[in-house]
Amino acid sequence: MDVGAWCSQSRVWVVAGKGGVGKTTVTAALATAAAGAGLSVLVIELEGKHGLGAAFDRPGPVDYAPVPLIGPPIEPGPDGADPRASGPPAGGVWARRLTPDDALLEYLADHGLHRVSKRLVSSGVIDVVATAVPGIRDVLVLGKVKQIERAGVADVVILDAPATGHAMTFLTSASGLLDAARGGPVRSQAADVVELLQDPARCRVLPVTLPEEMPVSETVEAAYQLEDRVGIHLGPVVVNGYEAGEPVLATDVDEAARALGMELEPGARHAIAEAQQFRLRRLRLVEEQVDRLARDLPLPQLRIPRLFTPSIGPAERQVLADALTRAVADLADPVSTS
Repeated sequence: MDVGAWCSQSRVWVVAGKGGVGKTTVTAALATAAAGAGLSVLVIELEGKHGLGAAFDRPGPVDYAPVPLIGPPIEPGPDGADPRASGPPAGGVWARRLTPDDALLEYLADHGLHRVSKRLVSSGVIDVVATAVPGIRDVLVLGKVKQIERAGVADVVILDAPATGHAMTFLTSASGLLDAARGGPVRSQAADVVELLQDPARCRVLPVTLPEEMPVSETVEAAYQLEDRVGIHLGPVVVNGYEAGEPVLATDVDEAARALGMELEPGARHAIAEAQQFRLRRLRLVEEQVDRLARDLPLPQLRIPRLFTPSIGPAERQVLADALTRAVADLADPVSTS
């Protein structure tokens, strides 16, 4: 399946998973793959998230106002118009950071309350409201995501979600407010968010895991909870850090060394043999976990390789984007709507 057509099956992709599985890396790779297919892409970072800029060789955190990650810089039009209103160009990637306070400021300004909005934030009233109305901060952010999706500013919106525990609260907050609020703008906003989350043409979750026991177990549990409690639809599972292949057998080490004009010391030969056995056990463990994932969570898998690098920069991001593109091309069926 073509990666552009695959990405276009939903306008918002929520990249979710356990902390440390590489959600931000997968977000960057997915954005790159989608842009490479000619789509315009907007990546959304949430409060407390960092690291997206480094994958695109951009120093510092992403701002509330969109910034270009792939494509030309954002410059005013000939008439002085702000080009950010029209969104990123085809093949471009923009990113912005959403926080509840910024989302509320914009919401109040849009409703003619610009003068009081900043005063509410600076006085701490927002924190009091957030305590009194659990989930309101998450609904404010998701309401802004809904507004961005409805405006159609990009072909694909990719949301780098919090770690699984917070992500569950984040994505279920609107349903809770919808049950608790009898009317008014809060209930209306929550209803709009729930409508977004439950429409697979508008929003899907892309689960991310490592091929390890705890991440796989948490991914399976979270996937079923998201379906049951939120009604959100799931895409394939991204298996990040996948390793395949067989290690070189210990009996081949001396032959390889002789071909290089080297002779191994007995201690070195023993250390290499132990490393090979460790590698073999690791590969077997990876296969056991991806097989278990397939049994317990019957969704297609997109496997992207483990990179033995200290950090993810533009070169590594492109390697992962290419791997993701190939994995999508190998999908036999459309994205699951289970």
